[in-house]
Amino acid sequence: MREHIINVIKQIEEDYNIKILFACESGSRAWGFPSKDSDYDVRFIYIHQPNWYLSIDQKRDVIEIPARESISIPIDPLLDLSGWELTKALKLFRKSNPALLEWLTSTIVYYHSYSTYDQMRELDKKIFSPTSCLYHYLNMAKGNFREYLQGSQVKIKKYFYVLRPILAAKWIEKYNEIPPIEFQELLQDILPSGEVNEAVSILLKRKIAGEELNLETRVDVINEFLNKEIDHLETYAKQLNIDIPDPTMELDQLFRNTLKEVWPQELAKLL
Repeated sequence: MREHIINVIKQIEEDYNIKILFACESGSRAWGFPSKDSDYDVRFIYIHQPNWYLSIDQKRDVIEIPARESISIPIDPLLDLSGWELTKALKLFRKSNPALLEWLTSTIVYYHSYSTYDQMRELDKKIFSPTSCLYHYLNMAKGNFREYLQGSQVKIKKYFYVLRPILAAKWIEKYNEIPPIEFQELLQDILPSGEVNEAVSILLKRKIAGEELNLETRVDVINEFLNKEIDHLETYAKQLNIDIPDPTMELDQLFRNTLKEVWPQELAKLL
């Protein structure tokens, strides 16, 4: 599949006249608990040629294959790709967008060209906002908890839609830094050995084994843990107030540097 993903990335570059700077896995495979039929959720950052940016009109800054766009070669049905144009990505980076930060910290990297990714990784600790990221994970956990885990019967996979953001939020509380993307690392560090850890570990093994869609009796010990942590994190988040220096000038320069690095000849024609 990795070779196929790289071939698709190259074809996207050709079909859309762009350069892809970075591509990674972002879904359950990156989180460390894929089932045998899990999709490959590939996410990427790309840059257009300089002329694309010289327009008074706002243009589409996302590529979604096969959801909204297509390419000129067939793709595997398990493959889902979505990419953000660089200026969109940098605006979200400035806001400490957790989804983008997860891309940058993914341990499954399919493609990496030019120096943009490395420059962003050098800035991520400086740009990271504990407040906005913690609220993101907390709100995600609260919404999923209300939607998926209130009935007497629940699906195994839905627990991880709440557990992972709760553990990520608790990592931020503990370390004041970007949480790791892998669920196992969060679990081992944040959740001490005991009844809850054991119950989660059992569910994790079953999910990986392919039982994720099974309807099961609600695991009360996990629900009680999640309910308690949501209340705790809501209280903690209200006390959190950390100012982050505005990184706009550095991100503007990063964008200019990327244009020069990727499209030197095309840029020279415009100057």
